[in-house]
Amino acid sequence: MVWSPARWRELEERVRGAAASAASEEVIWRLIVSSSRTILRKYSSSFFLVTRFLPPRERAAVEVIYAAVRYPDEIVDTFSYPAGEKIALLDAWQQSYLEGMREPHLKARLDAGIPWILCGFTEVVCRHEIPVEHYLAFLAAMRRDVRPAPFASMRSLIDDYVYGSAIVVGYFLTHVYRAAAGRSLEEALRCARELGIALQLTNFVRDVHEDRLRGRLYLPLELLASEGLTAEDWFLPEAAPALRRVIRQVACYAGQGYAFARRHLDAFSPGCRPAIAACIDVYEALNRRILTEQAPISRRLSVSPIEKFRVLPPDKYWRVPLAYAGLL
Repeated sequence: MVWSPARWRELEERVRGAAASAASEEVIWRLIVSSSRTILRKYSSSFFLVTRFLPPRERAAVEVIYAAVRYPDEIVDTFSYPAGEKIALLDAWQQSYLEGMREPHLKARLDAGIPWILCGFTEVVCRHEIPVEHYLAFLAAMRRDVRPAPFASMRSLIDDYVYGSAIVVGYFLTHVYRAAAGRSLEEALRCARELGIALQLTNFVRDVHEDRLRGRLYLPLELLASEGLTAEDWFLPEAAPALRRVIRQVACYAGQGYAFARRHLDAFSPGCRPAIAACIDVYEALNRRILTEQAPISRRLSVSPIEKFRVLPPDKYWRVPLAYAGLL
């Protein structure tokens, strides 16, 4: 079950109320991190698990980043509002983000009426010197989802949508993870770009049916055309064999991205590599299932908890029960 707008408002009021009596900026920060972790655990069991292998400082920042991308995504995907109202909410959210960037610290942002998620996210942006425009690109991708249109080619899909929906999110994380000694930030960002594309493509081919119900088509028209399909008939039952071939083409493209990220994992600081590697392993396993299984396209494939556990670093298994007990 996803949260309703009322549930999000309730969390906003609760965090703001607790922050009002906080004794210091550090107490406010811990409150924001804890509340962000609640959102992460609610919405993504896979990402919640792999982030447990990050060092505490980086893990806290990543949890706040997740909240900042989850809420706009929920506006678009689950709030039962007309398109114009969703766009207005996203516009207001962007304005709050830019206003938050002008405030010097957490309490000042809260006092200015900035939503708590953005108070925390702008803190991360400032601390880790993340370019302000990256989040604007993310919000632009969310607006595109409100009034979706198909993409002519893989290049168009990546440049016009995946850049904002996934690549810049990888850039957020890269600024937090930092490059390894002797490696440049640009090398780490390149790795993050390829991994972000791969993750998003795997999500697309896993969610073909759900996206269609939302009026979205992320399979490039040129790939559909290569199998004799169009934007009007790709979902028909008789098109299933051809559609599977298109899905496999996209999954193969994603596989190249996972391979690239694995080869260049050492571009990131050592403390963050186990979490990134676990992320690659979990989603690569899902991508392989998409490539090999003959399950109905209407069924959403996933990786079981046991499969996820098996790809985690063995020397860090002890973290798993602590994570689910809320102790990590």
